[in-house]
Amino acid sequence: MRFKQYTIENLEVVDAGAEGKAVAKHDGLTIFIAGVIPGDVIDALVVKKKKTYAEARCTRLVKPSPYRIEPKCKHFGTCGGCKWQMLDYQQQLFYKQKQVTDNFQHLGHFEYPDPQPIIASDIQYEYRNKLEYTFTHQRWLSIEDMQAQQEGKTIEVRGLGFHVTSKFDKVLDIEHCYLQAEPSNKLRRAVHDFAIEKDITFYNLRNHEGLLRNMVIRMSSTGEMMVILVVTEFNEQSISVLDFIAANFPEITSLQYVINQKMNDSISDLEFHTYKGKAFMMEKMGDLDFKVGPASFYQTNSKQAFKLYSVAKEFAAVTPNDIVYDLYTGTGTIANFVARDAKKVIGIEYVEAAIED
Repeated sequence: MRFKQYTIENLEVVDAGAEGKAVAKHDGLTIFIAGVIPGDVIDALVVKKKKTYAEARCTRLVKPSPYRIEPKCKHFGTCGGCKWQMLDYQQQLFYKQKQVTDNFQHLGHFEYPDPQPIIASDIQYEYRNKLEYTFTHQRWLSIEDMQAQQEGKTIEVRGLGFHVTSKFDKVLDIEHCYLQAEPSNKLRRAVHDFAIEKDITFYNLRNHEGLLRNMVIRMSSTGEMMVILVVTEFNEQSISVLDFIAANFPEITSLQYVINQKMNDSISDLEFHTYKGKAFMMEKMGDLDFKVGPASFYQTNSKQAFKLYSVAKEFAAVTPNDIVYDLYTGTGTIANFVARDAKKVIGIEYVEAAIED
């Protein structure tokens, strides 16, 4: 028998769950709802139901939570990049910590000491050192866009941005993203506009056609910057985009390109070509310098990474007699961070380029 959707009125949201969903309770059911926060009172449409849980979506915000704040980004709610911009940061930390203890209690079923407080980030925006954007020949259209089309107006449908949540072939064109510092937004918009002006094809995620596929922007705390343009072939148009980037953004210290003709977007197994500048960028953590290549993993929040490694090092209490194994070592940040205290460190990683770095 087909499930019939139904509405629950004046449902109070009581907790925050995983993957950006909040939690409510009703008639013995745990209900997961996206786009709301603890303390909200809502009308919820139940769209899926199992024995012990259900999934719903908010149809009306009856009473907002006292912890609800105005999201900074105009794309919030459509873009899948951020989940909790409407929740005060201190409350985000509270519920993240609660999630850890809940997992120990309800999943692990074991005794544990009280956890230490989460060490908060000093900055809430522009903290990411890496972002990956996707070109699309048919961007996600807003209600206003669709109305304009119905009125016979011509709108630009090509875009460069992030995937819409749970939709592999839908990309939201981004005007301004607060996850990475400038010139990230300026560069993305300039490349977008240049490609449209020159009528260079954007990638079709369904038919796997089009030249421009992805653009990765990596920035380091040392002021260096790496840009990777992913194309389906290297031709005159690819060169024109690379030349445009190089000419207009001299702060880029490593400009690279990758030819990806696969059905998926992963590029770590492909060859990286240095078009201009160095084949890597330098990152600094404490008094250590790290060489970060295009395929190397590096913690996306550089400042928090330093705090994280400092605490891990303190907890590990490494002695000169210890051999330390750093699994999934990436470019060796943790291994090198503790090396001077240990007898020997061994980093294990499957990306060969990262080990070379």
